[in-house]
Amino acid sequence: MGLDYKLVLWNKHKKVYDKWIAIAMVMYLVIFFVLSFVTNPEMTAETIIIRAFGSLAILMLHLILVIGPLTRLNSQFMPLLYNRRHFGVSMFLAASIHGVFATIQFHALGNVNPIYAIFTSNMDYGSLTNFPFQVLGFLALLILFVMASTSHDFFLHNLSAKIWKRLHMMVYLAYALLIMHVFLGAFQQETSPFTISVLLVGFVVICGLHLKTAFKESKVDRCIAVQKDGWLEVCHPNEIEESRAKIFTVENERVAIFKNEGKLSAVHNVCKHQGGPLGEGKIVDGCITCPWHGYQYLAHNGQSPPPFAEKVKTYELKIENDMVHINPEAFAEGAEVTPITC
Repeated sequence: MGLDYKLVLWNKHKKVYDKWIAIAMVMYLVIFFVLSFVTNPEMTAETIIIRAFGSLAILMLHLILVIGPLTRLNSQFMPLLYNRRHFGVSMFLAASIHGVFATIQFHALGNVNPIYAIFTSNMDYGSLTNFPFQVLGFLALLILFVMASTSHDFFLHNLSAKIWKRLHMMVYLAYALLIMHVFLGAFQQETSPFTISVLLVGFVVICGLHLKTAFKESKVDRCIAVQKDGWLEVCHPNEIEESRAKIFTVENERVAIFKNEGKLSAVHNVCKHQGGPLGEGKIVDGCITCPWHGYQYLAHNGQSPPPFAEKVKTYELKIENDMVHINPEAFAEGAEVTPITC
């Protein structure tokens, strides 16, 4: 969490992360250039650049889309999620270089505006074998541009977390457009079984990980409390680890019950920053700490410690017959609730 907005606010870990992104990108490009010149020396430099940066962008996009489900399946991948926006911006830069060179190569030498030419040079939109696939790539690049240009927390704060999250969920639309862009390009120009096979494998991996994560998450949604006299019986106190939480579904909302120094508190499970799962985090320095980006909240009132202003809903708890019970009626965001002793 930061006190104000700055153009660049990179800590040591982010610098290391960005360094390895840059090194990996350079290594990929060097290997691609060398292999291209060795296997096809007649290929022009412009074509190699277009293919190198295009393949790099689609590879990075696949990696970006698997980070989310991997972190839900294994917390060891969490550092990748923490800095995923840097990865996304780097991917957009690679995609934009591909798009610029492709536009110059195929549309800049005529007397028509190159952007206009992308949409009008081939009007066979009703054909699969001759569909203007470059249009799909251009539209995907526009989406990636919007996402990269709004990745800073300034936009997250001013657009609101809900709108910002919906905007950045458009990455799946961009992915679909790029898959069709690459598939149709390979199908029409090269009929490359290798390219098509790689795309299919990547698509299957992404879908498989998302489905596996969805199945895991559905178990949490099925963890519905039993109602007794207006209260919901959820678990035994010993089922909640110290400094950790257990997540339950209460009135179709996920609620995290945390244990801190032998006392229990319940808050809404969704972080105000990017919708992170607070219940998968832990208590750090007396504060609930979101596992995604480190946003913190006080367990007894759901408020971020001063001078921050984020707040989440709180819930009343009680222990009866050695079982934890929760009042399904949430208090207002930031409302103080006395923790109960286990």
